[in-house]
Amino acid sequence: MSEPTRDEILRAPKVLLHDHLDGGLRPQTVLELADAVGHVLPAGDAQTLDAQTLDAQTLEAQTLDAEGLGRWFAESADSGSLVRYLETFEHTVGVMQTEEAIERVARECVADLAADGVVYAEIRYAPEQHVSRGLTLDQVVGAVRSGFEAGMVDAAQDPQGSPIVVRQLLTAMRHQARSREIAELSVAWRDAGVVGFDIAGAEAGFPPTRHLDAFEYLQRQNSHFTIHAGEAFGLPSIWEAIQWCGADRLGHGVRIVDDITVDEDGQAHLGRLAAYVRDKRIPLELAPASNVQTGAAPSIAEHPIGLLTDLRFRVTVNTDNRLMSQTSMTDEMTALVEAFGYDLDRLRWFTINAMKSAFLPFDERLAIIDEVVKPGYAALGAG
Repeated sequence: MSEPTRDEILRAPKVLLHDHLDGGLRPQTVLELADAVGHVLPAGDAQTLDAQTLDAQTLEAQTLDAEGLGRWFAESADSGSLVRYLETFEHTVGVMQTEEAIERVARECVADLAADGVVYAEIRYAPEQHVSRGLTLDQVVGAVRSGFEAGMVDAAQDPQGSPIVVRQLLTAMRHQARSREIAELSVAWRDAGVVGFDIAGAEAGFPPTRHLDAFEYLQRQNSHFTIHAGEAFGLPSIWEAIQWCGADRLGHGVRIVDDITVDEDGQAHLGRLAAYVRDKRIPLELAPASNVQTGAAPSIAEHPIGLLTDLRFRVTVNTDNRLMSQTSMTDEMTALVEAFGYDLDRLRWFTINAMKSAFLPFDERLAIIDEVVKPGYAALGAG
């Protein structure tokens, strides 16, 4: 098949497993919510501001407009450093401290994904980061649920749109000590829109085994979880996430390529960990644009997704943080088509991989694959 056009990719059904709620706000929404709560946003050109001048106490009151603010997020995140990348969240999390704000962000998230052709999404966030103004953890989860449900109704009623299913993943911050509490919260809400658990944040110095109690609890509760591992840190993080903690999926996992060698003649040789990940069909939640920004890959064309796809790992394509990376699922897939020459059949493969790997019950996953994904790609000439 020939390479699909951007319009065809936009119309293709897509499945998203790795996307942060606080990394996908609309710039205009950030401005309006910041004004409502008195949160101070950046001023001036991002290129003239270093990391030491980005704290709220030293930024002037004059803020950027929505376009400039979006550019500031992208330029600040485009540093090649995961730590610097994560600093941008001070401002998105800062404006998501009321039920009304959280519900609005969640509802707009669903609208933006539906407009991008996403038919199923698991959106993650850390409830513990949204309680600085007095909300309880349950109020935070409830507000996200209300926003998602309203957004799904909006999408179903839009004559120009298509239905979308959105679920929550609750994240604990790996540098904090609330993972067991958040794990219990995810179990308490698992029949009300929460389908799993995650840990996120800087990997170096905060290994997955630091939260082993939470993962063992989730296993006893028959609950699903993914772990950010192998993004900024290497194989030890992936090994711990799988062999010590029992992760169902790997958040990013891009550094698994460090356990693969390729001969001059193109013959690939998998180390024991890489072979285990492939043999067990452990899903990789790859996010190419984000990985380039944080230094996990030098460019899209040099991203390990090409090799991992050729070797038939369980590869999925994701956005990670749509605001910081100025990306969408259509953008991610378009970039892969341009870099690797993928056709619609390959994009269909990525999409089915993701749906197979979702934390929905099996019958619901199968229904979306058979009734939405496959017919949608068939209508475009794939399969």
